[in-house]
Amino acid sequence: MTHAFHSLTLADIARHLDVPFDGNGRTPIRGLATLRDAGPDQVAFLANRAYLKDLADTRAGAVVLHPDHGHECPVPRLELDNPYLGYARLSGLFDPVPRRDQPGIHPAAVVADDARLGEGACVAANAVVESGVVLGSGVVIGPGSVVGADSVLGEGTRLHANVTVCHGVVIGRRVILQSGCVIGGDGFGFAHDGSGWHKIAQLGGVVLGDDVEVGSGSSIDRGALGDTLIGDDVKIDSQVQIAHNVRIGDHSALAGCVGIAGSTRVGRHCMLGGGVGLSGHLTLCDGVQVTGMSLVTNSIHAPGVYSSGTGAMENHQWRKNAVRFKQLDDMARRLTRLEKHRDGGSR
Repeated sequence: MTHAFHSLTLADIARHLDVPFDGNGRTPIRGLATLRDAGPDQVAFLANRAYLKDLADTRAGAVVLHPDHGHECPVPRLELDNPYLGYARLSGLFDPVPRRDQPGIHPAAVVADDARLGEGACVAANAVVESGVVLGSGVVIGPGSVVGADSVLGEGTRLHANVTVCHGVVIGRRVILQSGCVIGGDGFGFAHDGSGWHKIAQLGGVVLGDDVEVGSGSSIDRGALGDTLIGDDVKIDSQVQIAHNVRIGDHSALAGCVGIAGSTRVGRHCMLGGGVGLSGHLTLCDGVQVTGMSLVTNSIHAPGVYSSGTGAMENHQWRKNAVRFKQLDDMARRLTRLEKHRDGGSR
């Protein structure tokens, strides 16, 4: 479903992308849609060759695409080397999320007397801002959210509804925290005495850099001693677990259900696919990509794409392969004996 809250012209769209176009610049554009579903008042985009089959029949008012496909486009086109980035830039023009934030404190909010609110900050209904908190200019604290004591939020940061920022957390500028995420909860630290567990107090904090986004239901635990550190421009999807004292470098991205155990370091410009698991105390260098559902148990010191696990297959075939997997060690030993026998017999 595409929402249209205002209308732009094709010329407006082209100016926003800073690209030339062909066609009628006065054509009204009221939203974005897929190649297959777009109508004459919508812009579509082609960033994946899998959808090239839909280009010839599109009814879009214009299409954002790579110059290589321009000659195949039957409607006005906007050519970019990175069409997906163009789509991302246009999406903000038609974002249906309401922005009705009123600066100030809602009567149903609770704000400590010594909390400091920057110019234009907004604290919505049923939010709680505890003692010693500093909110930068333009910060929005959504309904039901909690900001713990002595936390600092940089300018332009937005907490959606029901976000929990625990005590002593430092958050940079223009950070977005989606509903239900928890920043600065206790890390998973316990010592066993042979009969039961003893909790280890988590004495560190969490530091988020600028332009970070954290998806709904994700948790970033505070450090046991030092801080858990998330670099600038890191994008974290929903249902992600980041344990105590993890460090993630600038511009990295984590897809849904990633789990990172304690004290692991992830470099800059890394990408972790959905369901990836990283064991604790590892290091991933800059530029590492790990494909979905992979388990990483050793440090990675060279950039590149890494995978583990197997793709889905018919169950009967998987069961056969599982049996073979159990036999691999015995097969390897037998192969080694055969090679030794062959080499010995050849002398």
